[in-house]
Amino acid sequence: MDDIPKIGITGMPNVGKTRTLLKIIEFLEEAGYKLEGMITKPILKKDERIGFIVEDFQTCENEVFAHIDFDVKDKVGEYGVDLSALEKIGIPAIEKAISDDQVHIIIIDEIGKMEMLSEKFCDTVIDALDSDKPIMVTLHKKSRTPLLQDVRRRDDIRILEVTPVNRNLLPYKIEKIMKEKLPPIF
Repeated sequence: MDDIPKIGITGMPNVGKTRTLLKIIEFLEEAGYKLEGMITKPILKKDERIGFIVEDFQTCENEVFAHIDFDVKDKVGEYGVDLSALEKIGIPAIEKAISDDQVHIIIIDEIGKMEMLSEKFCDTVIDALDSDKPIMVTLHKKSRTPLLQDVRRRDDIRILEVTPVNRNLLPYKIEKIMKEKLPPIF
């Protein structure tokens, strides 16, 4: 099980965790690997972040997951969080990545405060980490929730931090780590 690459990408907000992940995905897809899972993308208005979309990486199906204009009970900071979007799009994408034999690598962007409001999401993340598939996840840097603490304590995941200094080179480093341990694609 130690041979299965499991990578956590962490860093401060807006440092480029998702951008780093997408660059690694691009490299791995070019090499023939199939990836599946969920991606979280910001919604911008005049360069200001006003919300987030959750997207199934393979199908590109997406929904608004959090927004400053959502008047809902679940809130993280200024964002109202629509857990039904996560449970309709993100969780099934991760479950498909775990169970589909055609998928080589699971991706989860991001394990953060908003996503962890869903108990089903937390359970699905643990299932993905416990699976025998390679995985790449992005992690909220400062949150001390039980799930993130558990992920950080695991000895089978290597956590790397994106910084303004290393963000251009880190995707190449992670690609190398992944390719060294992944079986070749024919």
